[in-house]
Amino acid sequence: MTGPKFGRRLGERIKLLASLSGSAPAESSTRGWSLPGVEEMEFIAKRAAALGVSDPFFRQHDGLAAATTLIDGREYINFSSYDYLGLNGDPRVIAQVEKALHRYGTTVSASRMVSGERPFHRELERALADWHGAEDCVVMVSGHATNVTTLAQLMRPGDLIIHDALAHNSLIQGAILSGARRIAFPHNDVAAAREQLWMHRRAHKRALLVLEGHYSMDGDIPDLAAFVELAREFDCMTLVDEAHSTGVLGARGHGIAEETGVPPDSIDLWMGTLSKSLISCGGYIAGRADIITYLKRTAAGFVYSVGLPPTNAAASMAALDIIREEPWRIARLRENATLLLRLFREAGFDTGTSEGYGIVPLVTGSSLLAGRLSQALFERGLNVQPIIHPAVPEKAARLRFFVSASHTSGQIEQTVSIVTQALRALSE
Repeated sequence: MTGPKFGRRLGERIKLLASLSGSAPAESSTRGWSLPGVEEMEFIAKRAAALGVSDPFFRQHDGLAAATTLIDGREYINFSSYDYLGLNGDPRVIAQVEKALHRYGTTVSASRMVSGERPFHRELERALADWHGAEDCVVMVSGHATNVTTLAQLMRPGDLIIHDALAHNSLIQGAILSGARRIAFPHNDVAAAREQLWMHRRAHKRALLVLEGHYSMDGDIPDLAAFVELAREFDCMTLVDEAHSTGVLGARGHGIAEETGVPPDSIDLWMGTLSKSLISCGGYIAGRADIITYLKRTAAGFVYSVGLPPTNAAASMAALDIIREEPWRIARLRENATLLLRLFREAGFDTGTSEGYGIVPLVTGSSLLAGRLSQALFERGLNVQPIIHPAVPEKAARLRFFVSASHTSGQIEQTVSIVTQALRALSE
């Protein structure tokens, strides 16, 4: 339900809650119409401030954010970066970016279809297609928009999209925009997915099974082989989002197919981003050549968007080259994440279903506790962000630690000690 009635009822509920807590939110600053959720955000911010919890978001970093970062002149151990392999700022990457910058400038100045096509676009696409064992690839300027525009273009009303309940927002938004029927199954539950397909597949024209290779909130992976068999049984296309898998899973960083031993050509579409291990910005779809050609000619997020900038493409190409030459980075990342996960569990912390690949959550079970703990850690020299309701259910509120190959074992051990001390102090 949306519209004026929803806005008024939301406001009434917030004011009632405020009266019970002894504080009331300010009137919304919008005029003539309301934005659902604005009053609630303002109220939560004021209540957090009253409890001494500062806003942990939009903090400005003074320079390169790596295993450590500078914020307001102070150095912090940093666990809020997607730079899994520690390549951001690598001199070899910067050298390639500078070459691209001097040759092509800062932008291609147009949609690739119109006049923005450059040689580096196809070079990067061929490299990514080879990386995933696919026939072809299309690169776009936004990871989020890649999922949205791909699902919206490929699927239609009358089709079925079945996805993991923890699928990324971009996948959900693309599914909604497509007009296809959307059904979520419990996280990583193959049997539940099969039950949904058994009940609903025959009533729809086409079906798409959507998974992630490495779930960004929980740090676990699906049973890819079982889902591939399920897709074959019910005649489903498959899309696997490798945003947090590329450069993380598999001995060479080729993702969940390499990690699990599943032939990569058993998946129809591989989605990935350039903003994590590939230290740039953008997204891509790798898969069958006919599908890629179709997306390049029809997907709104590609056709009506400017082409990927030269510097972005150069950074990701350089990263791919380094990952091939230095697979030790992936092994180091795994060692660091496994160490953090083990030490957290030995300390009695709830780390959910994390498998220690690159993401380790510390589940607090309360948004307030997550916020207070994040602040306490920040005051002690750790930068790690809280994930709170409604991004996750209230009982699943957490701090999310992104581990990097550039972290040292000493930093990880120090982190566990600091977290233990902070939680002890908050419980007193």
